[in-house]
Amino acid sequence: MGELELIPFEKEDPGIKDRVQFYWNQRAASFYEQRRAEIESDKAAIWADEIIKHLPKGKDSKILDIGCGAGFFPVLLGRMGYTVTGIDLTEEMVNHANKLIELYELDTDKVKALRMDAEKPDFPDESFDAIITRNLTWTLPHPMDAYKEWAKVLKRGGILINFDAEYAKEEHAHHSLDNPAHAGISQDLKDECHKLYHMLTISALTRPEWDAEVLVNYGFKDVNIDKDFYKKVFAKKDDFYIENLMFRIKAVKA
Repeated sequence: MGELELIPFEKEDPGIKDRVQFYWNQRAASFYEQRRAEIESDKAAIWADEIIKHLPKGKDSKILDIGCGAGFFPVLLGRMGYTVTGIDLTEEMVNHANKLIELYELDTDKVKALRMDAEKPDFPDESFDAIITRNLTWTLPHPMDAYKEWAKVLKRGGILINFDAEYAKEEHAHHSLDNPAHAGISQDLKDECHKLYHMLTISALTRPEWDAEVLVNYGFKDVNIDKDFYKKVFAKKDDFYIENLMFRIKAVKA
């Protein structure tokens, strides 16, 4: 895999995943309130329009939302008729995601959230027609392992859609810790977020170009990058605005 083999993910602090899990558990309650409000906002329709154009045709598709957080995508897609399984490492996020699913009275046989490691999704091979993820990859200590495992649970011809940003780099350029996404959280949590940025190897990489190279090496084709995606979803400042330059990666499993 050439230079990709030289990325020292195996040297990550063995305690980093516990710290990431603890951080997001602390943010679960506020995330739930934000995502519940987002579902009822104009932003939900914008997200739906941007996602559905990339999904396989037909509402019988099975979708895996990796790093589902407090349940925005499971509810959004579940209300559109899709079968969606969300997974998240943090117990409190999963609890809040299922709470949001229940709030909207969705069929819990078709829409649910499970506690599971995003780097090791525990499903049979080729279980899903599509994988979707938002603001997750930057938090992973071993993103190469994650992409490899995601390829396994995706059917041939299945679609991967990843929305993410270079949060660590942009924090310094745009003071992103002061953006609305961090409203209502303590300074201690903001400080912890800053520390996590700089503990993770992925924060130093050039993305999404790095991601695209990894995906090709793991058997994906038709890798498409939209580095201007943030202009579509965050065109105006509102309660859900993120100033970071969110990109979108779409890839097809060969």
